[in-house]
Amino acid sequence: MAGQNLENKLKEIRQRELKEKGVKLQERSLNQGDKVQIKETKLGVIELKKDKISTTEKEIKNLADLKNKISKTATTEAVEIMFGGAMSVKASDIHFEPEEKNVRLRFRIDGVLQNIFDFEKKDYPAILNRIKLIAGLKINIHDAPQDGRLTLKSEGVDIEVRVSVLPGAYGESIVMRLLDPKTLKKDLEELGIKLELLEEIKKQLKKTTGSILTTGPTGSGKTTTLYAFLNFVNKPGIKIITIEDPIEYHIKGVSQTQVEPEKGYTFSNGLRSIVRQDPDVILVGEIRDAETTEIAMHAALTGHLVFSTLHTNDAAGTIPRLIDMGAKPQIIAPAINLAMAQRLVRKLCDNCKEKIEAANEEYKKIKESLKNIGKNEIWIFKAKGCQECNFTGYQGRIGIFEAFTIDEEVEKLILKSPAISEIKELIIKKGMTTMLQDGYLKVLEGITDMAELERVLGE
Repeated sequence: MAGQNLENKLKEIRQRELKEKGVKLQERSLNQGDKVQIKETKLGVIELKKDKISTTEKEIKNLADLKNKISKTATTEAVEIMFGGAMSVKASDIHFEPEEKNVRLRFRIDGVLQNIFDFEKKDYPAILNRIKLIAGLKINIHDAPQDGRLTLKSEGVDIEVRVSVLPGAYGESIVMRLLDPKTLKKDLEELGIKLELLEEIKKQLKKTTGSILTTGPTGSGKTTTLYAFLNFVNKPGIKIITIEDPIEYHIKGVSQTQVEPEKGYTFSNGLRSIVRQDPDVILVGEIRDAETTEIAMHAALTGHLVFSTLHTNDAAGTIPRLIDMGAKPQIIAPAINLAMAQRLVRKLCDNCKEKIEAANEEYKKIKESLKNIGKNEIWIFKAKGCQECNFTGYQGRIGIFEAFTIDEEVEKLILKSPAISEIKELIIKKGMTTMLQDGYLKVLEGITDMAELERVLGE
C-alpha cells in the first residue's frame, strides 16, 4: 500500500512537471522512510551550491574519501554528493548497477571503471526516481530503456549530463555521462600529437576544401579532436555549421545542430540542408550510411572543408570503409585531405611513476618497432600508485595517433579499391608513424607505460 502511495505521489509530480515546463517546481525526494524533503529547483537542473562544492572538494581528494563520504550520507543527499564527488575525482561517467542483493556504484575515471560503493537495494528506488525526475524520464516505466538529460550548475559552469536507464534482471541500471567543458582540450597542442604530424594537420586545416576524417572506436577521443579542429579554424569571417548526435560541448561562434530522427532531422537530410546554408566548414558527427557518405564527399569537393568520424581500427581502414558504404573510389581520392586514427592512453602519475630498465621482451618490442632507436639499453617508466592518483599509477589521458595524406601515389592505389593491408603497406613505406610507434615514443618519454599501451592496443 505504501509503495502504491509513493508511486501515485511521484506520478503527480511528473504530471505537474510536464505542465509547468521551464518554470520552477517542487522537487520531492523520499528517503528510506516516508519523510519528504522539498527543494526548489528548475526543471532538469541540479544546482550544486558554492559552499557545498567547496566543502565537498575539501573533503573528497581521492576515491577513498569519496567512498567514506557516501557511506555516511543519507539517501536524500546521495545524488548531490555523488555528482560533487564525480567532479572532484574528474569522473567521466557514473554507473549504478543493480545486482541480486546490492546496487553497485562505479565511476569511470581516465577510461577505466572504478568501484566506489555498494549499497542496499532498498535505498535505490529513491535515488533512481530522483534522477529520473530531474532528467525528464517517466518514473512509472520500468521495463523499457529511456534516455534523458540534466544540467549540473556549478560555480557558473553548466555541465551537461546524458542519462541512460536500462531495465535488467535485478532492476534498472543507470549510466550518466558528464560533459564538463573544463575538461575539454581546446587547442591542438593539448591532444598529444607529435610535432611533425601536428604541423601537417595545421597545414590541412588551412585548406578551404576537402575533408579530414578521424577514426577509432567509441571513447577514443574523436569528438575532442574534431572540436580542437573547429577551435583552430573558428575565426571571424568563417561560417561553421555542425550536425551532431548529441551536441557534447557548445562552442562560441559555431552553429551547432543535433539530429532528431523522430522529427526527420537525420545526418543525411540534415547535411543536405546545411550545405544550402552557405557554410565554409561543416562538421558531421559521424558518417554512418551511404547517403551521408555521398553528401559529405560531394560537399568536400564543392568548396567546403568537412570534418567527420568513422568507426575503423586504423587510418588505413578509412578508405575500404568508405567504399563499403557506397562511396566511389574516384570521388574518395580527391575529396579526402587527411585520414587519421587515434586511441586514448592513461598518463603516468608524475608523483609516483618509477623509472626502470626495459625487460628483455619489452626491449625487443620497442627495438623492433622503432628500428632507428640505436640503443643497447632502454629506460622506461612504469605505474606505481599513490594517494594522488587513487593508487592507480595514472592521472589523465593523452592521445596516440597515426595519419596519412592523399598524395598522387596513394590516390592511384585508392582507384583500385585496395585492401587495408595494401594501403597500410604503402603509407608506412612513405613514412607514416603508426599508433603503436607513437605509443612507444610516449613510453620512452615517460608519458605512459607498456602495460597501458598493451591494454589499449592489445599488442
